[in-house]
This record gives sequence, C-alpha cells and structure tokens, in this order.
Amino acid sequence: MESIYQYAWLIPVLPLAGATILGVGLVAYGKTVNKMRKLSSGLIITLCGLAMAMSFTLLFSQLDGHAPFVQTIEWASAGDFRLTMGYTVDHLTAMMLVIVTTVAFFVMVYTDGYMSHDPGYVRFYAYLSLFSSSMLGLVVSPNLLQVYIFWELVGMCSYLLIGFWYDRKAAAEACQKAFVVNRVGDFGLLLGILALFWSTGSFEFDVMGDRLLALVESGSLSAAMASFFAILVFLGPVAKSAQFPLHVWLPDAMEGPTPISALIHAATMVAAGVFLIARMYPVFEELPSTMTVIAWTGAVTAFIGATTAITQNDIKKGLAYSTMSQLGYMVMAMGVGAYGAGLFHLMTHAYFKAMLFLGSGSVIHGMEAVVGHDPALAQDMRLMGGLRKYMPITAFTFLIGTLAICGIPPFAGFWSKDEILGATFEVSPVLWGIGWLTAGITAFYMFRMYFSTFEGEFRGNDTSIQRELKVAQLQKLGMSLGPGAMNPQELALDSEAHGDDHGHHSHEPHESPWTMTFPLLALAVPSMLIGLVGTPFANYFEAFIHAPSEVIEGVPSEIDWAEFIPMAGSSVGIALIGITLGSLMYLLRKVDAGAIANQIKPLYNFSLNKWYFDEIYDTLFVKPSRRLARQVLEVDIRIVDGVVNLTGFITLVTGEALKYLESGRVQFYALIVFGAVLGLVLVSSVT
Repeated sequence: MESIYQYAWLIPVLPLAGATILGVGLVAYGKTVNKMRKLSSGLIITLCGLAMAMSFTLLFSQLDGHAPFVQTIEWASAGDFRLTMGYTVDHLTAMMLVIVTTVAFFVMVYTDGYMSHDPGYVRFYAYLSLFSSSMLGLVVSPNLLQVYIFWELVGMCSYLLIGFWYDRKAAAEACQKAFVVNRVGDFGLLLGILALFWSTGSFEFDVMGDRLLALVESGSLSAAMASFFAILVFLGPVAKSAQFPLHVWLPDAMEGPTPISALIHAATMVAAGVFLIARMYPVFEELPSTMTVIAWTGAVTAFIGATTAITQNDIKKGLAYSTMSQLGYMVMAMGVGAYGAGLFHLMTHAYFKAMLFLGSGSVIHGMEAVVGHDPALAQDMRLMGGLRKYMPITAFTFLIGTLAICGIPPFAGFWSKDEILGATFEVSPVLWGIGWLTAGITAFYMFRMYFSTFEGEFRGNDTSIQRELKVAQLQKLGMSLGPGAMNPQELALDSEAHGDDHGHHSHEPHESPWTMTFPLLALAVPSMLIGLVGTPFANYFEAFIHAPSEVIEGVPSEIDWAEFIPMAGSSVGIALIGITLGSLMYLLRKVDAGAIANQIKPLYNFSLNKWYFDEIYDTLFVKPSRRLARQVLEVDIRIVDGVVNLTGFITLVTGEALKYLESGRVQFYALIVFGAVLGLVLVSSVT
C-alpha cells in the first residue's frame, strides 16, 4: 500500500497530461485534432477516471489507519532560506481528492452530450482537464506557497472557462469581472502569506500556527497584528468562495457552459476557498477576532445569497446564488469552530449542487429544442413548467437535489446543515438565527425553482411570454442578456446536421441523452446517502476528519436528545414552512406571488437587483477607474508619447540637415572649418 503514496503525485499530473496533449495538438494540428472529438473526450475521461481510482485507493488507505504521508524536495535555497515543493496525503487531502475527481469525472461524461455540437468541443475538454489538475494540485500542496501557485492556476482556468464563448460580449465581460474581483482577494492573500512568513519564517501550516501563537503569547507580536495577517489571508477565500463583499463575480460566471458552472460551484474554484480556510485552521483557530470575522462574513453571505435567489428567473443564476448561500454556511461553521461540520457540508454540497447544475443544463438542453438557442428564453423559468412530463429523469434527480439542499431528512444536506446550525447555536444564538432563517428562505426559493420548472403546464410555446421577454431583452441592448447555454454557432451546425426543415424548433422539449442523464443518476446516490456517514448517532466523518489533529476514541455517537430534537426539529420546521409557501404560490396557485411582489415593490426590486451591489461597485470603483484610466491615457499620449515622438522628430530633422554637410570632400570640410574660425574671430572682435 505504501507504493500508492509514492505515486500519489500522478493524481494531478494525469489530467494535466491530458490537457497538455490536447492543447499541443490544437496548436500544432488544430483541424485534425478538432475532428478527433470522441478520441479526445475518451482520453480525458479515462485519465480523470484513473485519477479518481487512485483517489479512492488513498481514501481507503487513510480509513484503514495509514499515517499521513508527506514527500517534499528542496526547490530553491539561499543561505538559511529554503523553499520546498512536494505533496501531502492526509485525511483532509484524501477526502478532497475523492470529491474533486468524482465530480470532475461525471461532469466530463456529461460534457460529451451537452457540448456535442459545439465547435470548441475539444478545447473545452482541454480546459476542463487543466482546471481539474489545478484544483488537485492545490489539494495535495504541503505548504502555503505551493497552494498559492495552484490557487492562481485555478483562477486562470476559471477565466478561460467562464469566457469560453469569448465572441459573446456577456461572456467576455463576465470572465474579466471574475478575474478582477479575484485579483482583489488574491492580492490580500499574497500580502498575508508574506506577512506570515515575515513573522514566522515558514510556509508550513502547522509551523506557522505554533510560531504565531508563541509570538503572541510572548508579546513579540500583538494579537491585533496577528489577526490582521490572518484576515489578509482570509481575503483569498472571500473572493474564491464568493463571500460578501467579493461575491459579485459568481452569478456572472453563469455565462460559461453549464458543465463548467457545475464544476466551479461544486468541487473546484469555490471549494478552494473553504479548503484553504481548513488548511489554515492552525493559524485561524487561535485568533478569536479572526474567527469572529470569518463567522459573520459567512452568515451575512448566506443571508444575502438566499434573499437574492428568491426573485431570480434565470434557473442558473438562481442556483448560483444558492451556491453563494451554502458557501456562507460552510464559512460560518469554520468561524464558530465547527471545523468538521463545515467540511462535512462541503462534501455533501459538492454532490447535490453538481447534480442540480447538471440538471439545469439538461433542462436548458431540452428547452432549446423549443425556443431556440437564445439564453434569455432557454433559461427563463417563466417559459418552463410541466417539464416532468417530458424529462422524468431530470425532474426526479432535480427533486432529490432540491430536498437535499433544503435540509429534509434523510437526504445528505440535512445532516450537514443541522450540524452547522447546532454548533453555531452554542457559540452565538444571533448567528444561528440568521442561519435558521436562511434555511427557510432556501427551501422556499428551491421549491419555487422546482415547481416553476417541472410542475404545472408547459409555457414554452406561449408567444405572449416570449414576446414580453424579447421586449425586455431589447431594452437591455448593449448589456449582458444572461448566461449562455450553447454556443450561438451551434444553431447553424445543428441545422446543417439535421436539415432543419421544420422551422428550427420542435413543439415539445425532450429528455437529454444518456451521457447527460447517467451522471445525474450517479450523483443522486451520494446526494441521498452520503450524509449518513455524519449522523449524530454514529459520526464517522467527524472521527475521520479530526483523527490527524486530535485523538478520538472510536466513533462519536453520544447524542443529547434534548438538544438534537429541538435543533433538528426547528431546522426541518422552517424548511417545511418555506416549502409550504412555495407550494401555495407556485404549485397550487392559492397565493398570488405577483400581488405580494407589488405590495412590497421596494423589497422585491432590492432582491431582483441583487442588493444593488453591481450598481454600487460601478459607481464607487468602475467609473472612477475608467476616468482615471482615460486621464492616464491622455498623459501617455500627449506627454510620454509626445516626448518620444519629439525626440524622433528632432533626430529626423537634424539628420536630414546634416546629410548635406557630409559630402566626403576634404575641400568642403576645410571650407567649413575656415568659415567657423572666421565666425569666431568676428564674434570676438565685436565683443
């Protein structure tokens, strides 16, 4: 079994090799490689499958009690300064490797059906594989410096994938927005890394924590300064995991194809932030003020995400805000000291959120057969309804994901969310109240989404609704019209492939191909069952995740019924209230949601406009930055370029004048010397 640890470095390298092969092939033999679609996808899926098999082997080995494994080499040195690189395998790493590889594997299988007509099919697989490799490299990193390297690679890949359809204005703007917002958080992370190294002299997680605590206790470093350093590091996860106030990039990331939305929201980019908090826990947990900041950031983010999702009509944007809200739960759990609960929710959320996003992609795929490839129509829930009749597998799996995220027992989300709320109540009833209220809002908007999409009558052929949405689309001309589902070029390609003699559209949506439904069914299994590894009756997850840092005798199984029943009952009760309200409004139509929205129009608009964060940031940062950029451009053109151009002009003119004096005749040069001497004599005689 030891040999598997010696080759654990292959887990991130295998997807990297696949991305390299396809990338080099596209650059050198683009036309040929683009035609080898099935071979390319088969290669990437196989390599990801091998990485997944190795990850499960490592997980089983860690479950059997194998000690954490670290392999490092000296990367750079100068005097006493040493930088090491390598990989580590412990319980946290093993868990994350399995999450990332399994979700990535099913996303890649799904991609074959979803992107089947896209001209960038092979390029998309290359990007997906590189993205997966970057996240896996981050997970196995043994120190903070190596984490930062892969952290930036993850950000680069997200830029490429969000802007995959770069010929669309909305996608190009979305990837730039994600890049810029994450640069803000990453700059704070870099400053924090340098500050911690300056104070502790190490990039190793445990060493940094021990030395920082010793410095604070000895008075060599104030607790306020240590907390400031830690909060700087926390800015990185704030941006990557879309926490307030750096959350604004996440909904716009829906401009990328749906498979990458699933991967970003479930197991890669947003999970990277929570993972880094977990890795930095030896530093954070000894700084109470830092933990307070983390907890409140998570709670506020959870509430903002949930209250914004209530009014979203775009199915992918609604799921995006739900991701933001669930990430807030994880960060809040970390802040209140519920390390295991936060990671448990990270694991359960990865599976049901991946399934929900892939389910939304299946819905969009079916809707495009009716309304065409206009994302403003294909993704708008006001044109859906009744899809369960046409897409039973998608509807069934989407319902499972909805129940899981709402925290209905025995689905996975119940056990992890309930553990977070219970741990939060012990630390701060106020934070618990925010989390509890958010749980009810979550249940409401998720069942609003389910009922609007899958129940009732199908509205996709309602020309009046289509006309209304088209008018709204024209009013937003020049602005982002919403995330895309398929490349606009696909319409032409699809028409050529099928003759398209029926007016481009069919009358009814259809179920997706097996390459898309199989991942949905596979992800439904952990969405239902994986929460059972962390029940309070036998919390195997808690025992496993804490084993490397503290000894736990057996599996935690002591349960205080007087505490569990009120906590679990209250969380399920508020979820049932949310589901009931959603049913009355969007299934039974007993309550007019439009009338309520008109009565509370300011609050409705506040939610619909995403708390006006984009408008505020545009006023405070975007417009001033553009004005400054224009002024700098004027200085560059008129002064910097002017000086350079003037220098060139003077050189040109003097060169042109002097070339007539350079005849090469000695008599002419002698005449010039004589004239110069005569001129000097005349000047001197006059003075």
